[in-house]
Order: sequence, then C-alpha cells, then structure tokens
Amino acid sequence: MFKSMYNWIDERLDITPLWRDVADHEVPEHVNPAHHFSAFVYCFGGLTFFLVVIQILSGMFLTMYYVPDINNAYLSVDYLQHKVAFGVIVRGMHHWGASLVIVMMFLHTLRVFFTGSYKAPREMNWVVGMLIFFVMLGLGLTGYLLPWDNKAYYATKVTLNIAGSVPVIGDYIQRLVNGGEIVGAQTLTRFFALHVFFLPGALLALLAGHFFMIRKQGISGPL
Repeated sequence: MFKSMYNWIDERLDITPLWRDVADHEVPEHVNPAHHFSAFVYCFGGLTFFLVVIQILSGMFLTMYYVPDINNAYLSVDYLQHKVAFGVIVRGMHHWGASLVIVMMFLHTLRVFFTGSYKAPREMNWVVGMLIFFVMLGLGLTGYLLPWDNKAYYATKVTLNIAGSVPVIGDYIQRLVNGGEIVGAQTLTRFFALHVFFLPGALLALLAGHFFMIRKQGISGPL
C-alpha cells in the first residue's frame, strides 16, 4: 500500500531524485563514529536538531491544552500535568528538553569553534548558527513564564529588568516585551505569541538556511 502510494506521488511530483540525493549523500570518514571515536563530537549538531524536533512536537501537544490567560494558565498546566493521559510525560520532555537543547547547542558551538569550522567559506553559516543560538535562548526565556507560577513570575521580572538595562534601547525593549508597566496579562500574551509563533518561525527559517549552507559547502575537514 505504501509503495503504491509512493509511486502515485512520484509519478506526479518526481520526488525520487530528491530522495536519492539525500539518501545517497556520503558522510566524510572523519565524522563517522564507526571509524573514529573522536568523530562523536561531530554528532552534536544532529543531536541538537533531534532535540529541536522533540521540542516542536511536544510543544504542539501542549498548546492543545494550554490557555494563555492569567486566570487559567496555571490551571491549564495543572490539568495537563494531572488529568491528561501522558500529559506529565510530554510536559516533562518539553521542560527538560528546553535545558538539554541549550546544552547540546553550546557543545556544538564549541566543537565548531575549536575545529575552526567557522572559517572561510563558512563564515555566514557561523553567523546563522549564532542567530539560532539566540533564538533558542529567547524560546527558553519566553517559555519560562507560561506556567504562570511564582517562580516563572519573578524570574520573568528579573529577565525584563536585565533587558531594560541595555543602553539606549533597553526601555523600549522592556516596554515592547512587557506590554505595560507591570508583569500581567499583556506580558503573558506577548510571551505566548513570541514562544509559539514569532520565534519558531524565525527558528525554522534560520534552520533551513543553516542546512542549505551545510549541504552547499559540505562538512568541514578534520583538524
């Protein structure tokens, strides 16, 4: 059944050449852990992407129950935790995955730096990678407020004060993200919008550019 469906699609879109191009792409020997144990450090990028996919899928599940409203946000999270089947598992994956993806991205960045993979002709990909890093940090910060408990509330106040301390534009950034003078309904709504729509959109666009340049330029050589 699957094969006939694939053939039906292939006859109309000719996807086989695209699939073969991906499947037959050779991996350089120096990044193959089966040949060199030290090549494991080259897997940090792929592991980071795998965690990002988990974050996206688990986040899609969480938005089916989360209510971005100051009166119901905490209650919706509590309901998800204790009443929804496997809710505590999915939320745990999203919660701990948010920290783990930052750790893996940091290790990937260190690997790129210490192996000199940021040098010509890959400077643009290094810049895109740094932008991805900042977007992921933004996703972590905006997602922290969404449970709307005491820890999230006061941690967000600290974050906004740090943003307000930026020279010249700090006050504008703080007011834009906060949505008012206090951390309240507007803040929660804006953090939710940033976390679910704006930052994921930027992340997907940057990841597409990142992978395109990797495929175009190839994986950097060994030390």
